[in-house]
Amino acid sequence: MPHLVDRHEAERFVRQFHDEQPGAGDVESRVRAVRAAIDRTGTYEHSPAELAFGARVAWRNAARCIGRLYWRSLVVRDLRHLTSADDIAAECVEHLRIAGNHGRIRPVISVFAPDRPGRPGPRIVNDQLVRYAGHRTPEGRWKGDPRSAPLTARARDLGWKRDDEAFQVLPLMVRERPGTRPDWYELPDDSVREVPLRHPDHTWFAELGLRWYAVPAISDMTLEIGGVQYPAAPFNGWYMGTEIGARNLADAERYDLLPLVADRLGLDRSTERTLWRDRALVELNVAVLHSFQEAGVTMADHHTESQRFLRHIAQETRQGRETPADWSWIVPPVSGSATPVFHRYYDPVDPSLRPAFLARI
Repeated sequence: MPHLVDRHEAERFVRQFHDEQPGAGDVESRVRAVRAAIDRTGTYEHSPAELAFGARVAWRNAARCIGRLYWRSLVVRDLRHLTSADDIAAECVEHLRIAGNHGRIRPVISVFAPDRPGRPGPRIVNDQLVRYAGHRTPEGRWKGDPRSAPLTARARDLGWKRDDEAFQVLPLMVRERPGTRPDWYELPDDSVREVPLRHPDHTWFAELGLRWYAVPAISDMTLEIGGVQYPAAPFNGWYMGTEIGARNLADAERYDLLPLVADRLGLDRSTERTLWRDRALVELNVAVLHSFQEAGVTMADHHTESQRFLRHIAQETRQGRETPADWSWIVPPVSGSATPVFHRYYDPVDPSLRPAFLARI
């Protein structure tokens, strides 16, 4: 629920902003203005420059993200004046179009109204702006993405039609205030770029009918900057291939495609010692990388992205900053020890580090 902004958090952020942004003006004057606003209203308003800086630094501080080298390039859409579900849904659609950029994916964040004392801000129910539906069939089998079963059930309760496609895009659900019933919106086809998956060497792979969406826009985290919380602030980078090929499509609790791919490859699944899972996993990832490249959609491979992350650490070190990193998230789920991020330790993750993207309670 909305809370009074902590004066110390606000002041700490304002001073950080002025320290890292030469020419930002008189810091003491700004600190006094912020303190006065908090004393008067319980909160304060970020300037557009402060908001953009805070959003980018929140990405820089994201310990689970390997793609932080380009944190300065984040496109920040200041939409704090919007509170209605209709407006937020429309701008989320526009977010997907801007980020999709005809395949050249751009990192984008759209920041909607913040929580204020006595006036909570809007929430996006979906964990990503684009997700595939998932439900159990009457025979007990999964259709679609099992991870999305709760969201799918929620959408159906709101009146959305049930669909039996394996890759059915869920509607966007927006709640104007906590405790109210969400409104739901179908995403227009032209806002959701999808890539059909094919393999460069196996023509049968296309027959599986697999695909995945191009823009991974996280929408269920709160952006906190200087004590102010923005509960609706969807943001995206671009995919690393293993996120799709080694997790979304391969995890047993997701699409669980390794047995199918192994069988089509003619692999021996009678024992784990044949490493059929590993071989199928590699070919699945080859197909994902190949397909996105052929479609002209931005995607990183885990070897290149690992090298970029070490460049990011070096840059941050030169600036005198630590780079918090969660090893279990930074090391890729395929061939981890073959990447340079595997063979080192990282700065510990400080849960109090701000600005930050926080799990929404």
